Amino acid sequence: MSLSRDDMALAGEFVLGVLDRAERASVERRIQRDPAFAAAVADWQRHFAGLDATTPGVTPSPELWSRIEASRLAQRSGRPATRGEPLLSRLWNSLRLWRPAGLAGTLAALVLGFALLMRISAGPETPQLVAVLSAPDGRAAAVVNAYANGTVQLIPLDTIPVPDGRVLEVWTLQTREQGPVSLARMDKARTIRLDLRGLSPAQVGHLFEITLEPQGGSPTGKPTGPVLMKGLAATRL
Repeated sequence: MSLSRDDMALAGEFVLGVLDRAERASVERRIQRDPAFAAAVADWQRHFAGLDATTPGVTPSPELWSRIEASRLAQRSGRPATRGEPLLSRLWNSLRLWRPAGLAGTLAALVLGFALLMRISAGPETPQLVAVLSAPDGRAAAVVNAYANGTVQLIPLDTIPVPDGRVLEVWTLQTREQGPVSLARMDKARTIRLDLRGLSPAQVGHLFEITLEPQGGSPTGKPTGPVLMKGLAATRL
């Protein structure tokens, strides 16, 4: 029996760890009696397994966990979450508690997981490769998804200030011999499709980065401005 989109999303939330204790216990009981749902959970676990390899482990202090728990309880007492809320709202209300925590590695994994969950729950198309573009401070600032049909899409996860007279330029580095190749220019961060015509399809280990360049793009055809974010295609789904 096929599962509904809400059931698929619930399985993803379970794997991401954003359910409360009662919801998690309910899902665990369902896994035991519903083979289709158990298979969906296993699929999500495989989807997100590569996240552990893309970010270093971070051990939070006991004081930090206490603050997170206090914030979580305060939010729940003021506004109980309901299963009827849209998936985006439910996940955001859970993940927002982590924003001030300063757990760069954990936050990057959660943000990436959130982006993948929203992308996959929106339709049947699943990325074959994913690159997390991290800012210099370790924040996950954008995601590059590469699909089986050759489409490559950039999805910003954060705002990027662009001064007047400058543009954002997206690059890929596939081989050292070829060097960086420009894929797109933007006046502001937005979701766009990247043009890899004339290049090899995206593969594990290919670098993607965004630099700040003069209006019209790099005058040399190679990155000249500061690197705002970068990351390797390292997660195969």
